[in-house]
Amino acid sequence: MRIDLHSHSDVSDGTRPPAEVVRRARANGVDVLALTDHDTVAGWDEAAAALPAGLTLVPGIELSCVQDGRSLHMLGYLFDPAEPELAAELARIRGDRVIRARAMVDRLQALGVDVTWDAVRTLARGEAVGRPHIARAMVEAGAVPAVEDAFTPEWIAQGGRAYAERYAMEPERAIGLVRAAGGVCVLAHPRAGRRGHVFPDAVIERLAAAGLAGVEADHPDHDPGDRARLRDVAAALGLAVTGSSDDHGALTGDRLGAETTGPAAFEALTSAATGTPPVRRTG
Repeated sequence: MRIDLHSHSDVSDGTRPPAEVVRRARANGVDVLALTDHDTVAGWDEAAAALPAGLTLVPGIELSCVQDGRSLHMLGYLFDPAEPELAAELARIRGDRVIRARAMVDRLQALGVDVTWDAVRTLARGEAVGRPHIARAMVEAGAVPAVEDAFTPEWIAQGGRAYAERYAMEPERAIGLVRAAGGVCVLAHPRAGRRGHVFPDAVIERLAAAGLAGVEADHPDHDPGDRARLRDVAAALGLAVTGSSDDHGALTGDRLGAETTGPAAFEALTSAATGTPPVRRTG
């Protein structure tokens, strides 16, 4: 059974619509897919309506958090998106994403880059506007040759010339809100050093005490040493170990199913959730 618990569509910073994401997942031999767009559940209904036979959809999200001044991402699964406090927090995050993106466009323009807010908004289908949309607009404007070239101190890397901060939750609060909505949380790519963020064991231990259910160990940005260390930490803390592609469509080479989660870990997560069940095609 091939279980991929981290993927994105174009309602956040992926490049393909939710319906195409689920179809591609099944074509790649994936049996279970979590759709985890950034700070939004806007793709759930479209993905469920297009669900091909043989694929189970896990409704999820990737929540923006902040730890020691650095971005930390929390994957939430199988929660009730109508839970009022969580819904209000997500609306606040998405609203601040727009404010921050407009500020970054203004800074780029001041630096002589011919990027417009309309161009960024066209690339961002939903409300979860992110730096990848700005980076793609910079490529279209000829400011950088490729998306990754925008994520440098010269441009929009954290602390870069055109970077702007935005609101994000403390990770313990994110865990508490998701759990209150009947869901479970997994820490996303905690050793992804290429992203500039490597979170130590002590952070994982603290989050486990707050109710964290799992750790994403098998991720394309983790080397074998990272994966082995995360497995050891998870075993010591009683956390599930997950594997995921973190697919963003064309931005990441359409890699759905490239990393997978074991059935036992998946069962541990689903059995602990009471908010929204996995979606399976009927008929």
